[in-house]
Amino acid sequence: MKFTAITENHLYQKAYRKGNRKSSSTLGVFVLKDRRASLLQKQHPLKIRVNRIGISASKKVGGAVQRNRAKRVIREAYRQIDREIGVKTGYLIVITPYPKAAEVKMQDVKRDLRSCLARLEMLCEKKPEMKPGTPAENNTTL
Repeated sequence: MKFTAITENHLYQKAYRKGNRKSSSTLGVFVLKDRRASLLQKQHPLKIRVNRIGISASKKVGGAVQRNRAKRVIREAYRQIDREIGVKTGYLIVITPYPKAAEVKMQDVKRDLRSCLARLEMLCEKKPEMKPGTPAENNTTL
């Protein structure tokens, strides 16, 4: 699923100031409860609650190529973690790559991101999704 990006600078600043922070050797993660999550859920076409994600890479990470690679790797690592395990929804999540993130493999970044999200208690066991029209869905016993 495509996540919603954080576009306003004040939300980054709020996550940095008030959010919970965990870091590893390749990245830092800031998490803050999103106060507008219910409004965004009503506006979403599928009426689901989503996270707003922001990835902020400074020039300390490297040049433009290294910064963009670090952001791409983090984006894909987040997608894989969300698909495999599941991430709690309704939060602002800001991820900042460190200079080492542009040099290591994607699996290392994924492991670090997963450990940071676990320490922030953001991971949830995802139940297998039911396809519409399956017998289990139509079974309405009281």
